Amino acid sequence: METESVSRVSGRSGQRADVIVEAAGRLFLAPGSARASMDDLARELGMSKKTIYRHFPDKRSLLAAALDRQFTAVERTLAAAQDAQGQPFGVRVQRFLIAAGSELGRIGAAQLAAGRGDAVLRQYVEQRVDAVVYRRLDELLRDGHRQGLLSAPPELLSEITRGALERLLTSQLPRELDRTAADLLRAGVDTVLYGAIRPAHPGHPGIGEEQLEAVIPTARDEEVGP
Repeated sequence: METESVSRVSGRSGQRADVIVEAAGRLFLAPGSARASMDDLARELGMSKKTIYRHFPDKRSLLAAALDRQFTAVERTLAAAQDAQGQPFGVRVQRFLIAAGSELGRIGAAQLAAGRGDAVLRQYVEQRVDAVVYRRLDELLRDGHRQGLLSAPPELLSEITRGALERLLTSQLPRELDRTAADLLRAGVDTVLYGAIRPAHPGHPGIGEEQLEAVIPTARDEEVGP
């Protein structure tokens, strides 16, 4: 009888903790919510801060629990986006990065990693973004390179895409252009994968490697003889 009673109490406690974590995610991790406080959370939940602190000793531990929940959801979304083996490589890359941009924008991970919150949480976010997003991206680009579908090193493309993703999530450009960060990221990926310069005439191949070598000086070109 005692065990059953403890189980019921534990179940209620776990349910309340879940409710607190869910509300904390909505309040603290949404973009533009940097000033939300524990008082705001208590009002949102209709409970005292003392009750919240019975489940989570401090705001950091509560945010860590909320981030865990959010990154678990991000991981599920990205796994589903990555599971497109029958699709062309370009479609797979687009699907993955649009999902990544949308999910990270939704939870405000880039803003938190760029300076919002304390140093411990920033480091935690950076580690989770690296594990959940960028390692998957690296794997996808290496796969494309192994298939002979990428002319540039996958490490370079990964670095460019990583920078674009993080910059777009913290930039005002999506708002100025009335587009989502994921939309602009897709355009950026298209530029990286397929090039930004259109042929001047129909059937014209554009700038090739020989032309680039003529335009971009090499170290030998810059050497001055005696």
